[in-house]
Formats: sequence, C-alpha cells, structure tokens
Amino acid sequence: MRALFAIRDFRLLWTGQAVSNFGDALTNLALLLTAQRLTGSTAAVAATAVAVAMPTLLFGMVAGAYVDRWNRTRVMIVSDLLRTSFVLLFLLVTTPDRMWLLYAVAFIQAALGTFFNPARGALVPRIVPTDQLLAANSFSQMTQVAAGLVGTAVAGVIAAAFDTLALAYVIDAATFLISLTAIGLIRTDGAPEAVPTTPRIWADVRFGIASVGRSRILLGVMIGAAIVMFGLGAVNVLLVPFIVDVLAVPETWFAAIEASQVVPMVLAAGLVAVLGRRLRPTSVISWALTGIGVLVAAISLVRAPLHLMLVFFAVGWLITPLQASVSTLIQTEVEDAVRGRTGAALNTVITAAQVSSMALAGVAAAVMGVRGVFVLAGLIAVMSGAVTAVLFKGTAVVTASEPAADAAAA
Repeated sequence: MRALFAIRDFRLLWTGQAVSNFGDALTNLALLLTAQRLTGSTAAVAATAVAVAMPTLLFGMVAGAYVDRWNRTRVMIVSDLLRTSFVLLFLLVTTPDRMWLLYAVAFIQAALGTFFNPARGALVPRIVPTDQLLAANSFSQMTQVAAGLVGTAVAGVIAAAFDTLALAYVIDAATFLISLTAIGLIRTDGAPEAVPTTPRIWADVRFGIASVGRSRILLGVMIGAAIVMFGLGAVNVLLVPFIVDVLAVPETWFAAIEASQVVPMVLAAGLVAVLGRRLRPTSVISWALTGIGVLVAAISLVRAPLHLMLVFFAVGWLITPLQASVSTLIQTEVEDAVRGRTGAALNTVITAAQVSSMALAGVAAAVMGVRGVFVLAGLIAVMSGAVTAVLFKGTAVVTASEPAADAAAA
C-alpha cells in the first residue's frame, strides 16, 4: 500500500474518488428523503431511484465509446464541473409540484456520471504498474465502501437536524469541486493511445462488445456478472420485507446489519492490498461467487437478526476481493483504446441483470416465498462461479510488472 501512495497521480486520483463517493452517497440518500418528505409517496421514492438507475442502461455503452475517443482526465473534470452546477438545482425542489425537477436533475446527474466512471477505470492502468493493479482496485473498493457509509451517515444526520436537505446538496457541490481540482493536477496523459477512426459512435460500441467476445476471460467476467446479479437483484429487493415482516424486528436493525458487512469489506480490502501480487484474479472471482452463493442461500435458514449479521459478515469478506479482481481483469485484458467501452459494457450488463431480477422478485416471492427466493438466488450465484471457472480454465492472466506512465513520479 505504501508503494501505491508513493505514486503521486494515484494519490490525486484516489482523492478525487474518495470525495466523489462521499458526495454521491450523501446526495443519493438525500434525494430519496426529499421525495419522501415532499410527497409521502412510495411511488415518488421509487421514481427517484429509477431516475438515478436508468442512465446506465440507456447511455452506459455510448458514454464508454466517447471515453475511448476523448481525453479521460478531461472527461472526469468536465463531468465533475457540470455536476457541480446541476446538483445545486436540487435546492429549488421545495414543494411537491417541483418533483419533476428533482426527477430531471437526478437523471442528468446520473447520466453525467456514466462518463466519469469508465474514464477513471481506463486511467488507472496508465498510472499504476500492472503488478499493483489488484491492490489499487482493492483499495479503491474499500474507499468506495467507507466513503459511501460516511456519506449515508452524514445525510441521516442532516435529515435529523434540519427541516430541509439543502445542506447535503451544497456539500455535494463542494465535493465535485475538490474532485475536479485533484484530477486536474494529474500529470499522466489521459489521451487514449489510439483513437477510433470510425465515423459513427455505434460502430465503436459494437467493436467494444465484440472485443469482449474475443477474450474468454472477459467473456467469463461478463457472463458471470450477469448471472450472479440476476440472482442477487431479487435479494436486494426482498431483504427489507424479510427483516421487517419475516424476522419481525424494528427498522433500527438495518444500521447494525449494514455495518456487519461493511467492516469485513474494509478489512478484506486491506488484506488484498497486501497480498495482491500473490492472488490470481480469475481464481478469486470463481471462488468468491461460489462462496457468496452458499451464504445467500444460507439466509433462508436465518431466524434472528444476529444470525443475519453473521451471514453478512462472511459475505463482506468476499465482496471486495471479487470487485477488485473484476476491475483488474478489465484493465489488464483490454487494450487502452477500448477500456472505456469495456468497463461501460460491464456496468450496463450488471445493471440490466439487476433490474430484471428486481422486477421479478415480487412474483418469485409470491410463488416460492421469500426464503425460497434466497435459496434460488444462492444457487444462481453458485452457478455463476462454476461458469466462470469453466471459462477461465486454461487462460493466462497478465501478472508481470509493466511500466505505467509516470508511475515513478512521487
């Protein structure tokens, strides 16, 4: 980890990510609370969540294609600058008749974010040596979890202390300014090594999808992610009624249950950062998916909230290594010219599978019960682990150290 933070540009990129993750979590919860306070409608809260989720499905692939044409550093700076302006528009949403503005701005904010994330993912391997990528991605996942938890907590404090969530939006605007300042100081060239020459952006999108199909490793990552999220999306929807209705415990348990998963995620990130050079990302993915599947199925046996916390604690140890390994494979198995499109394709597939699973969750629960859905979701996750193991078998992963642009600048 010391070696990572000896890289000046990684420190700057990490700073931008940390404050961005904090601000995103702060605003995401603030938007849901604003919708609830102004309307008292569950439908309005759901519509807000949909407005935030839809841009990834609609624009993710196209955004990735443009990221592969433009300077990645400038894309992140412009994205932060525009979001600084738009987030302040939430201050105008003070009455129920202005909810349309909240939906519109939330949609635009999320759409701008679809450019930032693939640009950042494409820039990391230009800054960090190849043999340190797994450690860097693991630490980034830990940062995302920790900053997200703090952002959510701060939003809760603001909601409890004030009649309005305005302070949350002002703080988020400040985080965008801090992020773009840090990213603007990065010296590593953010321009793609080779800019696509095709005149139509959809040709770039198709080429990016085709590049996934040409690699068994990338195909394994994509298929495995789609399968597991098709199972786990339903779990995310049914967990709330399971805790409140099936276990019959107060909503105050949610904070403790979430913390039981966050703590091992942070600890696991530190462990992977130390052992990163000894771990094989493909093996980590297959074993982590299998382990998560077994643990999700075990939720069907839970009879008390403490039992659920134990399951979540075990799951937390697997999530961070899984996410870090996926990011590392995307960065090492893809040429610089198509990294934006590949990362965006993965996010689009994950979101589509998750939304599909969430849409079917209610029907599945009515047919087999909530506990039955957990068993099915666990089996699907185990299947994803088996599928990735088959697709990864016999493949070679880049593990040798390779020079990265400006990696020695400290």
